[in-house]
Amino acid sequence: MSAPPVAIDFENDTFAQGIPHEMFRWLRDNDPVRWYDWPHGKGYWAVTRHDDLVAVHKDTATFSSETGATALEDLEPDAIEARKSMLDTDPPRHTRLRALVNRGFTPRAVAAYTDLLRGLTGHILDRALPQGEFDFVDEVAAVLPIRVLCEILGVPHEDNGKLIEWGDAMIGSTDPDLSDISYEHPDSERYRLLPFRSPVALELYEYGHRLAAERRKEPRDDIVTKLVQGEVDGERLTEREFDAMFLLLVVAGNETTRQAIAHGMQAFMDSPEELERLRAHPELMPTAVEEIIRWATPVLHFRRTATRDVELRGARITEGDKVVTWYASANFDERVFADPLRFDVGRRPNDHVSFGRGGPHFCLGAHLAKLEVRIMFEELLPRIAAIEPAGPARRMRTNFTNALKAMPVRVAAA
Repeated sequence: MSAPPVAIDFENDTFAQGIPHEMFRWLRDNDPVRWYDWPHGKGYWAVTRHDDLVAVHKDTATFSSETGATALEDLEPDAIEARKSMLDTDPPRHTRLRALVNRGFTPRAVAAYTDLLRGLTGHILDRALPQGEFDFVDEVAAVLPIRVLCEILGVPHEDNGKLIEWGDAMIGSTDPDLSDISYEHPDSERYRLLPFRSPVALELYEYGHRLAAERRKEPRDDIVTKLVQGEVDGERLTEREFDAMFLLLVVAGNETTRQAIAHGMQAFMDSPEELERLRAHPELMPTAVEEIIRWATPVLHFRRTATRDVELRGARITEGDKVVTWYASANFDERVFADPLRFDVGRRPNDHVSFGRGGPHFCLGAHLAKLEVRIMFEELLPRIAAIEPAGPARRMRTNFTNALKAMPVRVAAA
């Protein structure tokens, strides 16, 4: 085996500079299931090839989510239960929890939002573009997903900003600009029962409790009402289960689509010929949307835990070992994607794993995210003659999401 060209380092500072493509390519070629000595606890197996990631996610009996899907920490049983969301369950429990909200995210249900989305997007762009120079994340990418999420959850629009702030603080718990507490700090032990060890989760829980109380008195046609009225195995959700589901919907429903839109715009600025190609051939929009989502890879990894001794690609994984599947590598695997580091709006096929692939955890909001991305760029392209960076983009310091926290742009209106 050849020596790696760079240090094998999966820590937050590495991803603060962008996806380390050179490191991942070496791993895919030379050590695709590699043991990594995590500096903050027990190490884990890093899975970097596309087909291995799909195999792991299909086999929920061997690679379980029950001990945590997002946390790299070794959680104590009380922390596992306290943090457990739908992501941290296997079938059949996962399937039953998902059924509570699934109807709100089917292709048919999502299609009903098309006119609303188009109107919101037009309003957002008509406010942002005349400024000429602005932060694309703050003024555009962050605004649409949260507005739509508020509509689906039944959250008042005036609380958009609060939800964005809380979501950023949790996802960005390892970024000193956004949080003072993360698993990297000894002081965080008192918050070990909270997702991302973030005290901000308590504020979001309290907000969700107020909404739930309102819906019990006055039910509406929204997701919060479905959560307070729904039953799993003949029982209503406990307060803890409601908290976990509400937090998951707020964070996942906002952060991931925001990053897809932001990275899509960054990709078009880096590859202006692809922007012009899409203008000239608008029929490419469906494939362009899939390429934007592959390119963005909003979630960089998920974690599973082995339930038995198993061998994967020659690696001997022991029962209880953590297995981390790196979406940030699988989406750029040369075995699946021709010239993967080229942004190609006409890419076919495009078997990206950004929404998951091959298992029960396929992203609940995938259809909504694709519709939001499509309408954003359908509305944006006719409104601009040119767009370019007005300064360097700033990334969130985290190895969990591929997050841009600022992206200044300069726009010439069409």
